[in-house]
Amino acid sequence: MFSFDSLRRTWFGNVRGDVLSGLVVALALIPEAIGFSVIAGLDPKVGLYASVVIAIVIAFVGGRPAMISAATAATAVLMVGLVRDYGVQYLFAATILMGIFQIIASWLKLARLMRFVSQSVMTGFVNALAILIFMAQFP
Repeated sequence: MFSFDSLRRTWFGNVRGDVLSGLVVALALIPEAIGFSVIAGLDPKVGLYASVVIAIVIAFVGGRPAMISAATAATAVLMVGLVRDYGVQYLFAATILMGIFQIIASWLKLARLMRFVSQSVMTGFVNALAILIFMAQFP
């Protein structure tokens, strides 16, 4: 059952820690959003607006301690072709569709399948991503 006491403990139980973590995330999020926007070929304002909206949604909906709540290098590199060929409107539609896929995957509990992905596959993915980001810097 919902009670005011549980709401107070949840929202105001660790005010100092929450404010400090919010400041750290905000300071890290600004250059990250601008950098990934430039890599994706977007105006930096688009990345900043998206990051603010994501942060607000995560603040109210909740999340996990290690949750990524901003653009990542993997998505920024993939967005280049989409934005170049179709424009930013398709990027917004693809983002909404990606969120729907993630919700469906969580309902189906597909996260447990990650244990079948070997460490060498993960290392190869990260190395390939580093090469793609490096090559995106040339233009």
